[in-house]
Amino acid sequence: MNPSVLWFRRDLRLADHPALAEAAGRGPVVGLFVLDPALLRPAGAARVAFLYRCLRSLDESLGGRLVVRTGDPVEVVPQVAFEADAGTVLVSADFGPYGRRRDHDVAGALRAAGRRLTGIGSPYAVDAGRTVKTDGTPFRVFSPFYRAWGAHGWPPPRPAPEEGGWVKGLRSHGIPDDPPVDAALPQAGEAAALARLEKFVADPIDDYAANRDTPAADATTRLSPYLKYGCIHPRTILARLGKSESHEKLQSELAWREFYADVLWRTPESARRSLQPNMAAMRLDSGPQPDERFTAWTQGRTGFPMVDAGMRQLRGEAWVHNRVRMIVASFLVKDLHIDWTRGARWFMENLVDGDLASNNHNWQWVAGTGTDPAPYFRIFNPVTQGKEHDPDGDYVRRWVPELAGVAGAAVHEPWNLPGGVPGGYPERIVDHATERAEALARYSALKAGH
Repeated sequence: MNPSVLWFRRDLRLADHPALAEAAGRGPVVGLFVLDPALLRPAGAARVAFLYRCLRSLDESLGGRLVVRTGDPVEVVPQVAFEADAGTVLVSADFGPYGRRRDHDVAGALRAAGRRLTGIGSPYAVDAGRTVKTDGTPFRVFSPFYRAWGAHGWPPPRPAPEEGGWVKGLRSHGIPDDPPVDAALPQAGEAAALARLEKFVADPIDDYAANRDTPAADATTRLSPYLKYGCIHPRTILARLGKSESHEKLQSELAWREFYADVLWRTPESARRSLQPNMAAMRLDSGPQPDERFTAWTQGRTGFPMVDAGMRQLRGEAWVHNRVRMIVASFLVKDLHIDWTRGARWFMENLVDGDLASNNHNWQWVAGTGTDPAPYFRIFNPVTQGKEHDPDGDYVRRWVPELAGVAGAAVHEPWNLPGGVPGGYPERIVDHATERAEALARYSALKAGH
């Protein structure tokens, strides 16, 4: 019996893997992962290192039989299919702009050789493009999308196929050594993802709705890196949820991920350009001084403790709490008047969970340029946000050691301390009230057509 090739991509797991279940049902399976330079180049060291660790975990689950090749998938996948004498290559569907082009080209190369590429399942509970209005048109706003998405539903998760059937003996380039990474990354792989889910379900989940916006608390799932590489499927998480307020809130957060995947699938250009065309004319700052301010933002040296804590968490963990992501993004776009795409690129280069659809469309939400955007006049005040969501200052003191000796909420306004700003901590690079007024003036000019 000829084997099938299972081409792993963003599905580095064995449980709840429809393409794997189909392949295993057909007979022997060649497990393949392609290290694609086109995807590795824009990924930062943290995400690459985490990927490699996830691959090692998967390879261990396969008894050391994962075939890893480096190169262009259009050449590599047909070659492996030829070596295995496999007529079919099975994959989980990819809805991203690059992935769709790549799969089209791989399918053509396989077809020319008398083989085929078959997509079964995807990284989402509901595939992109499936959730539509009654007239078949797409949703542009999240709330009605969420209702239709929930009504569409999804099947329950499937267990992993029984052990056996993985083909061995094909040449593998092996998994490279990790690139140097300073950030503390989470444990990688499917077992780690499932363990994290169990830990969250056992305790923090019941307080998720109340505590999810408190960055000092361990109150969020921390599952985003595992969802990025498919070490866990969202169906597995959804299957553990009930109807409480916290459970419903977590379900809606998973739906946001699928909403933005749907938006990107329908409008691939939104990965790089504002969805609201009128916002493209917004006056932005560029040049030496904005560049200096951008650098200060990346280094967590803006003089605004909540912003600096978030940017230092990014450097320290390659991850940032969701509420803080919004605060630092708003500061870059509306206090520093810098293009959202620049911040989105920095996040994608440094986040272990960097996902193109979620990252870039969340940036557009903050910038007021995307689908279902926050109104442009919703400008986060980094001081009041800090006092509201980090009232005791614990989050700031953890990531900004210069302020470790400042007690309570005073940590959010170090310029008002009796002795002045503590030594080593920078002065504010801008005045928030002034820049807020400037942002609103620019928006008014845009609306007026000036």
